[in-house]
Amino acid sequence: MIAMVDCNSFYASCEQVFRPDLTGKPVVVLSNNDGCIIAANKEAKELAHIPMFEPVFKIKDILIKNKVTFFSSNYTLYGEMSQRVMNILQTFAPEVEVYSIDEAFVNLHGMKHIELQAYGLQMKEMVLQYTGLPVGVGIAPTKVLAKLANRMAKKIPGNDHVYVIDTDEKRIQALLWAKTKDVWGLGRKHVERLEKVGVFSAYQFTQLPLQWVRKEMTVVGERLWRELRGESCMEFTTMPKTKKAIGTAKSFGKRLTDIGLIEEACAYYISEVAEVLRAQKSCATYVQVFVITNYHSKVDKQYSNSCTVTMPIPTNDTFALITEARKALYSIFEPGYRYKKVGVNLLGIIPQEYVQGNLFLSSKLNNKALIETFDRLNSKFGKSTVASAVTGTKKSMEEWELIKKERSKRYTTQWNELLSI
Repeated sequence: MIAMVDCNSFYASCEQVFRPDLTGKPVVVLSNNDGCIIAANKEAKELAHIPMFEPVFKIKDILIKNKVTFFSSNYTLYGEMSQRVMNILQTFAPEVEVYSIDEAFVNLHGMKHIELQAYGLQMKEMVLQYTGLPVGVGIAPTKVLAKLANRMAKKIPGNDHVYVIDTDEKRIQALLWAKTKDVWGLGRKHVERLEKVGVFSAYQFTQLPLQWVRKEMTVVGERLWRELRGESCMEFTTMPKTKKAIGTAKSFGKRLTDIGLIEEACAYYISEVAEVLRAQKSCATYVQVFVITNYHSKVDKQYSNSCTVTMPIPTNDTFALITEARKALYSIFEPGYRYKKVGVNLLGIIPQEYVQGNLFLSSKLNNKALIETFDRLNSKFGKSTVASAVTGTKKSMEEWELIKKERSKRYTTQWNELLSI
């Protein structure tokens, strides 16, 4: 059996944990630069006139009128709260697959002695007690059925947010209840194809001939078909797959014309992605940098360009990567434009033990001891305690970093932002 544990309205719930005065009140979380609504709690979703992904400037008056509390996205807080949830789930089973920031599969195979409903309730209650976050738990023989059980745990009242599919009768009931669009993995095009042949429920999908599914929906559809019929086809993955490319791109808080400020942002983003690269023990062969203006503007001149450079030696050294990224940026920067965004991508990623040296280049291109010291200091004293001077100062960052006027405190990771009681 497999349990799927999913946090309810995760971003909004994280905010409410540290603001108990908002319990039972509508809460939404905004995207980067406070652009649009990307998350909402149950109370906010019940306000039909507040659509998701709607630009905030269009509905700000409606939010205020309905006493909706809105927060800038606080990814540092959300990431740390997510890790707490995953740590708790690991006490329930030896294998936990972190599927996303707010979802995880828990492998219960071999635990025949446990009463599944009670075990699911115990998971839910422990996460709530230790973190303050509400979760739903679905338990079933396969991953796809577990996702469906999790959906039923939340949608069907009276289940106490825990639903178990442990008999064939319950499996068929679940399939009859679920529409094809409710099935995890069935995309819009597949749903449309199924509806054209008169298939609207998950149960009807499982009654289709395997040959038709294999022909019309390839191996992906066949895997879903088998999983819904109770045959486990999806492997359990406890170690995340190594990323083949790592990148980041964020819009500036305001339009920039100064290459010095754009250079600072570029170097800062390189520092971020280089940390991810080192965490998975990899090195990058290529660095790509791109710039773009605001194509939605009707008054600004438009321009975009990118440049990819090859590293002399594949590396995860922040300073070596910044050096090459700066060269790329200067080669594509054109004065006279108001830039909206700079982005960086690390490509050609290989395991660090596969890197070959070069007899004709200095070994200083990979200063391992320096970077290890760099990481230890930042791990102990906080992110960006030590950084490349090119990333600028806190004062200069205010010129280009994201708008986050409504961001809550980083209650769990910053000493000066701890909750006062």
